[in-house]
Amino acid sequence: MEQNTINSTEILEKINKANKLTLKNFSNTISLERAIFLSWWCDKGDCKFCYMSTQKNKISDPKKARRRVNNILAEAEMCKRLGWNIEFLSGGYKSFTTSEIKSIASNIYNITGEGVWLNTGITDQLEEYGKEVKGITGAVETANPILQKEICPSKPLNDISNMLDKAGDLGFKKAITIILGLGETFEDINYLIQYLKEHDIDRVIFYSLNPHPETVYVNSSQPASLYYAKVVSTIRLNFPKIEIICGTWVDNLANIGILILSGANGITKFPLFKMFGTKYGKRVEEEVQWTGRKLKGTFTNKDKLGSEKSQYNKDFNPYIKRYIKDSLKNKYK
Repeated sequence: MEQNTINSTEILEKINKANKLTLKNFSNTISLERAIFLSWWCDKGDCKFCYMSTQKNKISDPKKARRRVNNILAEAEMCKRLGWNIEFLSGGYKSFTTSEIKSIASNIYNITGEGVWLNTGITDQLEEYGKEVKGITGAVETANPILQKEICPSKPLNDISNMLDKAGDLGFKKAITIILGLGETFEDINYLIQYLKEHDIDRVIFYSLNPHPETVYVNSSQPASLYYAKVVSTIRLNFPKIEIICGTWVDNLANIGILILSGANGITKFPLFKMFGTKYGKRVEEEVQWTGRKLKGTFTNKDKLGSEKSQYNKDFNPYIKRYIKDSLKNKYK
């Protein structure tokens, strides 16, 4: 976008209106969200921005790239202890079968008492899921459909859309992910607005580009904070009751406050156990505090870590112990 087309006063006015609209339609609470990954293998492995695209040729046995199920479930228990929401279960294509994903989701439901969102690829087997699944996430990735076809050649947008429509017919909530900084322009938001309306999306999750080594984006910059804020506030003003989750990285914690004021209901994309109890974890909490919001979940309360023994299954104990140990290392100090 040309510098002379940017109107900072307009952006600030949008943010102010979006903030008022968010407070009118939602509680005063911001959630901390945590995506739980199932595997580092993806059978597609050709999304141009994705870390897993750099790993596919390095993994000789895809099953060895899968996380142990007890490790996954122990992480879910730790999220419950710390008050973090599980953003979704995320795994590459063909990393787990539908029945395996259903089993994991069912066990997490038993731990947290809530259904989980799934972000496990395009599937036509949604009928297999029940109360253990709250909603289905489509990894749309970019607000520009032409760019989407180029960046994610093996994830046809029509297939994602058909899956989301079917999910809605089956009674599941629907979400999409959008990464900012892939080459889109602000004008592409018009397509995004239309997409959200057409497919009656309940939740949109925004991320800023994380330029991974060995990808074509390695030397790209992350999107500017006010650009990110303008996108989020525009979506909030067009969709007063949609749930908005915003992801930012450790090196961009200053984005948090302005994204909340722009309409975010939750924040994500943090290394929970690595940041816990550090100055960076404290900074996240302070960013939320200075927006006038309350925080669901903690980055600093060590008492919430609890016992090294699981409340649900003794087989989780080694993983619970490790998560607590990692949380107390203060690696960033």
